[in-house]
Amino acid sequence: MALITDKKIYLASASPRRRQLLQELDIDIQLIEPRDIDETYPENLKAEDVAEFISREKAAAYLDVITPGQIIITADTVVICDGEVLGKPHGGEKAAADMLRKLSGKTHLVVTGVSILQSSGITSFSTTTEVHFDNLTDSEIDYYVTKYAPFDKAGAYGIQEWIGYIGIKGINGCYYNVMGLPLHDLYRYLSSI
Repeated sequence: MALITDKKIYLASASPRRRQLLQELDIDIQLIEPRDIDETYPENLKAEDVAEFISREKAAAYLDVITPGQIIITADTVVICDGEVLGKPHGGEKAAADMLRKLSGKTHLVVTGVSILQSSGITSFSTTTEVHFDNLTDSEIDYYVTKYAPFDKAGAYGIQEWIGYIGIKGINGCYYNVMGLPLHDLYRYLSSI
């Protein structure tokens, strides 16, 4: 029996990690295909606000289909290193390896923006986690990129994969946020509506 049962909840995401995480909350959800949106953002937007901005744009793509009693959840995750927003490495193995070299030996931020669309409008929030990477060797980076192909992950890594096991010295904040969905914050929000 799910605790949150009075509304129809949909997750609009292609991310298998987000789907798995939300299902593990024992929330009865249905999956819907994400709509294509323009994921560019204003140049003057603060780096910490990018993920929430994009998640709102994703939610707004469903304004034409939302009905009373429905909730559509969208999310976006970015990595911020030295003030630079790192999304997914669209340039293949070289782009992914370059991102990991930037993160090596540094502390960076992972920000996930979440938007909840209801017939009354869109509500958004974001959660930030600090991640501390150890120094990574070129051979460790190459091994990870070749074996795990992290091309669908912000910052070119998954904390729940090999690189997280050997490279992450610690985190401050929500582990699940680094995977792509801040479960505690999302559950509390859904429980309150």
